[in-house]
Parts: sequence; C-alpha cells; structure tokens
Amino acid sequence: MERKKFIRTMAVVSLAPALLLAACKDTGRRKTAEGAVKTYTCPMHPQIVQNQPGTCPICGMELVPFDKNNKTAELTLGDNQVALANITTMTIGAGALANHKQLNGRLTTDPEQTAVISSRVAGRIEVLYVKETGVRVTKGQPLYKIYSEQLASLQQEYLLAVAQLRQFPGDSRFQQIEKAARQKLSLYDQSEAQISQLLKSQQVNPYVTYPAAISGIVSALTVSEGQYVSEGGVVMRVEGYDHLWVEADVYPAEVSLVQTGQPVKVVIAGWENEPQTMTIQFINPALQAGSQLVQVRGTIPNPGQRWQPGLQASIFLPVNSKGNVLSVPVDAVIRDGKGTQVWIEKAHGKFVPRMVSIGMENADVVEITGGLQAGDKVVVTGAYLLYSEFILKKGADPMAGMSK
Repeated sequence: MERKKFIRTMAVVSLAPALLLAACKDTGRRKTAEGAVKTYTCPMHPQIVQNQPGTCPICGMELVPFDKNNKTAELTLGDNQVALANITTMTIGAGALANHKQLNGRLTTDPEQTAVISSRVAGRIEVLYVKETGVRVTKGQPLYKIYSEQLASLQQEYLLAVAQLRQFPGDSRFQQIEKAARQKLSLYDQSEAQISQLLKSQQVNPYVTYPAAISGIVSALTVSEGQYVSEGGVVMRVEGYDHLWVEADVYPAEVSLVQTGQPVKVVIAGWENEPQTMTIQFINPALQAGSQLVQVRGTIPNPGQRWQPGLQASIFLPVNSKGNVLSVPVDAVIRDGKGTQVWIEKAHGKFVPRMVSIGMENADVVEITGGLQAGDKVVVTGAYLLYSEFILKKGADPMAGMSK
C-alpha cells in the first residue's frame, strides 16, 4: 500500500513541470491571440479607439484599423507615394521677413478719364449713333445729332451780320456785331470749317453733331432718339479704363501707418498671382459718411482693360520687418489646439513631425523662433497629408506628447 502511494506521488511530482510549461504556453498563445485583435480609430478624431469596426460617435465617419503597437513618430513613404501626395521640401535658411497689414479695397473709375457729354444747345435728339451702354467709342467719333431752332436762329443772325459788314466794311459797329455773332456760333460747338461752309452755302443748318471728347466706354445713356433736351442737359457719360483708382479703408488709429508717396502691394480678386505695386496718392482727411473709416487712394494701370470697376482688391501695407530670421511658407505649418508643427524629412522618404514656435508672419511666410535650425529640410507642400497619414497609420495625433 505504501509502495503504491509513493509511486503516485512521484508521478505527480514528475508531471507538474510539464503541466506548468503547458499552462505557460497556453497563456502566451492567448496573449498573442489578444494582441492580434485589430484596433480601430477615427481619422478625424484619433481619441476614438475601439476593438471592432464601426462609426465615429463624433463625426459619423467609418473607423479604420491601425497598428497600436507601432509607436515610432515617423512615416516612411515610397517615391510613388511622395509623388502622388505632391510632397515637396525646402532647406530653410536665415533671411529678411516683412510683415504686412491687409486693407480691404476696391477698384473704381478714374474721374480724370471720365467725360460727361452734354448738349450745348436746347433741341431734339435727331439721331443717336450710340444707342446702348458698354459700347467702346474713340475720340472724335460722332455720338449724336441734335436739331436746334436756336442754332438756326444764331446762324441766320450771323449771315445777316456778315451781309451788313459787306455793305459797310468800314463801320466798326458792324464789325463788332459780326464778331459777336461768330463767337456765339463757336460757343455752340460750331467749328471754323462749319462756319466757313455756312458762309459759302448761305444755307442755315439747324443740325449739330457732337463728337466724343475722349476714347472709352459709354457707361450711361440718359436720352433716346426724338427726346428734347435742354441746354446743358446730360446725354451720356464716357469712361476710360486705361487706369483705375484703388480705394482702401483704414481705421483712424491706423492712419499713422500710411503716408502719401508710400509704395504698397495690391492683389486683385481673381488675379492673386499678379500683384501690382501702387503708390499712395491721397489720404482723405475726413471720415467717410456713416462709417468710422478713412479712405486712401492710388492708381494702377489696367493693361488691356482686363479689370473692371467694382472688383475687390486687397492692399498690403508694410508694418514692420526683421532681418536674419528663419522662415517657412505658411502652408508648411500645421496648427491645432496643441500648438504648431512642421514635418521634417530626416532621410529619403522618412518624415518626422517637429513642434515649433512661431513669431511674425504675413500672407506668405511664417517666422520660426524655435524648433528648427538652418539646414533643416522642411516639407512645404503636402504637410497636411502627412498629418492625416500619421493618424491613419498610428491612430494618434503626431503632436501628442510632444513639447516645443
């Protein structure tokens, strides 16, 4: 009996290590199986993490799988991926940086290139040679013909004065009457050639044709054929667009930043790649009616008349500048609630995020005050794609846990 008990005891003791080893292997297999479970996150909200597919409770996007065990803050992309994402880099260095203040403005017509065509005589519009607005006219081109009884009377008066002077050539009084009658015709836009023709034909012509005083576009037409107009009545307005005014609004506290003769940059909406240089020509000393704004003005050329009055424009006023600073393009900087970040290319195809401190900036570049040094290779286009790719692959914000 004691012998059998001894044998059973020895068997248990000899099997215990094997059972323990098997249990450990089973535990390892279970852990491995647990580690192989996929983890899912939201591309827009990396704080959402779960072990099964679904939708984001914040934005409703489909969750995507990611490898939660890969914690390296680095992305490796192939040449094809870099080309498809349009990722480009630049090596930064120190240089000058100017800051600008943006003013809202607009293009308007230049009054010096505007002519109001009015009737010199009272009468009836017999013929309109231009019957609609938007028509281009050239200087000297006939615009309208008017019938004027008053002009006919003046012509008849002049013919009588000339006849009297011929009867009494030495009479100074008749000389003065003839001169006065001729002067009246000149005031009614009768040219020397027309007066000479009147003397030659001895026929009264009650019609007078008015030409365009300048070349430009007919912007307003206030009469129609057959309509009677008074002396001085407006018939049409012609505007030239070879040069345009740029008017900008400035708050009174900022007027000290603007000076007459100061060069500024003008960017017209739709032509952002073609900035214009303008000189400030006038600063209105009074506030605009109904607002607390001061108006400043300058002139820009309008080659080919490609811009129209009324277009919006932005005026960039130099405020201050710095020399010998590190700067990167605005698109290279990613900003969120955790700070500002850029992406660095450490080696070919290897990109890492870098927290940075920024300073002065303008519409094109941003000053880097910390986090980078001259010679770093910074991603200037495609930074946001790298940011999104990092979240998709790592399931975390690349700025998480980073410090400047």
